[in-house]
Amino acid sequence: MSKDPLREGRLGDERPAEVWEYLSSMQADRNIGQADILVDISHLLMLEKQEIVDRDSAKEIMKVLLDFHKNGLPDSVYDDKYEDIHAGIEAHIIDKTGIDKGGRLHVGRSRNDEVATCVRVRLRNDIIEILDEILYLRSLLIRKSSENKETFMPGFTHLQHAQPTTLAHYFMNYEQAFGRDFERLGDSYLRVDQCPLGAAAFASTGYPIDREYTAALLGFSEVLENSMDCVSGRDFCLEVISDFSIAMTNLSRMCEEIILWSSSFVRFVNLADAYCSTSSIMPQKKNPDCAEIMRGKTASVAGALSAAITLVKGLPMSYNRDMQDLWPHLWRAISDTKLSLKIMTGMIETAEYNKERMEEEAGKGFATATELADVMVREFGLPFRTAHGIVGRAVRLGKLDIDTLEEAAVEMAGISLKGKGMDEKAVARALDVEFSVSERAATGGPAPVAVQKSIDRRSLALEEDKEWLNDLKCRIEESNDKMIKKAEELIS
Repeated sequence: MSKDPLREGRLGDERPAEVWEYLSSMQADRNIGQADILVDISHLLMLEKQEIVDRDSAKEIMKVLLDFHKNGLPDSVYDDKYEDIHAGIEAHIIDKTGIDKGGRLHVGRSRNDEVATCVRVRLRNDIIEILDEILYLRSLLIRKSSENKETFMPGFTHLQHAQPTTLAHYFMNYEQAFGRDFERLGDSYLRVDQCPLGAAAFASTGYPIDREYTAALLGFSEVLENSMDCVSGRDFCLEVISDFSIAMTNLSRMCEEIILWSSSFVRFVNLADAYCSTSSIMPQKKNPDCAEIMRGKTASVAGALSAAITLVKGLPMSYNRDMQDLWPHLWRAISDTKLSLKIMTGMIETAEYNKERMEEEAGKGFATATELADVMVREFGLPFRTAHGIVGRAVRLGKLDIDTLEEAAVEMAGISLKGKGMDEKAVARALDVEFSVSERAATGGPAPVAVQKSIDRRSLALEEDKEWLNDLKCRIEESNDKMIKKAEELIS
């Protein structure tokens, strides 16, 4: 097997083992192996079309590349004697075709624009997969909301009972948040979907290359223009890791509630055994470990963002080897986010929700006190601040009945609620959980009619997002199919 083709001219092979390991990017490069082959195929097709590489040489190289594409890369291309996968692939091509033919593949490009393109090719697919996972989760939340429009539960502020709401309203809250995650990541995709191939080291190349042709072959929507920015710009990575970090933060908040809800204190949810673990010593335990691990992985993704920003912030233009250390952070963020979304969907899908327990707690802690104050305003003409004070004083006195409210009204405002026509029946109606929720029918509120309108709107948005994503998938798939067909025509 050939030595590293990059070192045979300027450098010798003698270096300590720890230096080989220190400089190697092979572990991270396993994430871009198949993308590298696609980039090589597109580059070679362009070189042959532009008559930069003769047809015979292109044909022999393409045979090797198509074999890699169809059968996968051999493990030997990841050998530690190569600094990176690009050198490993090139060495194998030279071995199979000879230096006179195989040594022509790299003309007109650098590892700098090559790796930037490989990462974008792989990253587009990862983003699409994560967008798919977000769609699955949103679809599930909408379905669960449709089933629970009248499943009453307490809403909380400061982890204290605040006002009653519904499980549907709660689920739609997260569907909306994950909808923004979809929008953010979809918007970032547009900046990832720009092709840097052809920028070479940073100053382009004197060969008559056709950058638009390679971009089209790879299914990119456009060429990333400035050749220096092509190889040194990493803000697209920072942006998508930031998107992942925000999405994981939303997942983590949900995990926090799942952990609380599954506790013996709350008992709102019973998680499926598949998403739980037990104790090595306490046989009664059923721990929400997936939710806890997901909280932990949120920290890892946020840490990846912090590391990536810190890594890039002090780098001068254009390429610097420090950038190699960015990729492990990117792949870790992708892996954790993708898996977490899938697990969250399964966890919610299989969980049992204790509706009776939720409804039992819905009116506790004077949770309907706000509606009582609102009734005083709407039906008995009090200023809201006066009503707020009266109800607050009654809570302080420990009861929300007509006599306590009357005492509070006289004490606070010198007025008689009974004299205004308020009675125990009006108080009881105002304090009823179902009445309190049904009154909150404004756009986005928890009333069943308002939630149904939200479900209808968000379902329409979900279908539009599915259609947009499907178009992306089709465009990339069609471009790849056309490129492979051209490659096969070349060798035939």
